Amino acid sequence: MTTESRPAIRGRIRFPDISPRAYEHPADRGALVALRAIPGFDAVLKAISGAIGERSVRLLYLASGIRVSPRQYPEIHQLLNECATTLDLQPIPELYIHRDPEPNAMAIGLDKPIIVITTGMLDLVDSEGLRFVVGHEVGHVLSGHAVYRTMMIQLINIAAAIQWMPLGAWGIRAIILGLNEWFRKSELSCDRAGLLCSQDPKSVLRVHASLAGAQNPDEMDIAGFLDQAKEYESKGDVRDSLLKIIQISGQSHPLAALRAAELQKWAASTSYRDVLAGNYPRRSADKDAPMSEDVKAAAASYKEDFTTSGDPLFKFMGRVGSAAGAMGNVAAGRVRDWWQQGPGHSDS
Repeated sequence: MTTESRPAIRGRIRFPDISPRAYEHPADRGALVALRAIPGFDAVLKAISGAIGERSVRLLYLASGIRVSPRQYPEIHQLLNECATTLDLQPIPELYIHRDPEPNAMAIGLDKPIIVITTGMLDLVDSEGLRFVVGHEVGHVLSGHAVYRTMMIQLINIAAAIQWMPLGAWGIRAIILGLNEWFRKSELSCDRAGLLCSQDPKSVLRVHASLAGAQNPDEMDIAGFLDQAKEYESKGDVRDSLLKIIQISGQSHPLAALRAAELQKWAASTSYRDVLAGNYPRRSADKDAPMSEDVKAAAASYKEDFTTSGDPLFKFMGRVGSAAGAMGNVAAGRVRDWWQQGPGHSDS
């Protein structure tokens, strides 16, 4: 935890032996622990792994996309190598460019994940924004997320195919809901990995603004964009809070303004500065890190979100919880006094 990080290409810091724990959001790790506890999860994972195989995923993009190399998209190939060097990832995964106007990027596969970036994403971001995108996906690979992402894609396809079979579909849908909840948290983690590769919070913020709809992020009011997240989280009443839960339940990605605000908060934190200074968990020590720490960190993260949130529903539940706690303390005090005074004692 004390080894100094060393400069990477073009003055950027690189992080030898960095553990994914250095950038993973606590709720990401906790959600994954909860996901693995869903009945049937491990059995479904093994079944999908056996049915898909490693070759199927790679062959699809080998035949339908452009594999990035020194001769094909050489600038992106250089970015990939630099991001992999920054996060000390070996072997470097293959990267494919896929024709799709929708801006997207993903890391998929099982034992040997690949990265896929759409042409829509290339059209949306500049070179520094693309560094963040590539670094984000390298973070997914380093964290071992690709296998769960692959599982989620396949389960969504299966659920669509067996909608006529309610009993079979419900179990799969439960796992899909769990995967979506985890994946939204994993995106927050890998935004942090992308920032470690970029080391430029402003360029990362432009990417999030572009994903939200900014055609020229340099000309928009960035502070106003982040204010949208504050308004979303604090305005309205309990009805709005319930609508938010319904809206996000089927989403695989966090909402853009909230995602941007979450990353900018981490960029301003001592945790980010510590990583840049070389004070981060090492991958070589991961085997000694107990899983209970992930659960505790996740619980602390959710508790902090709950107590500091401006969301009306959270505030209401907090007041109810405080009132219930106060009533409980009063009742406990009366029982204690009664016990100390003796069952036969009565007030005159």
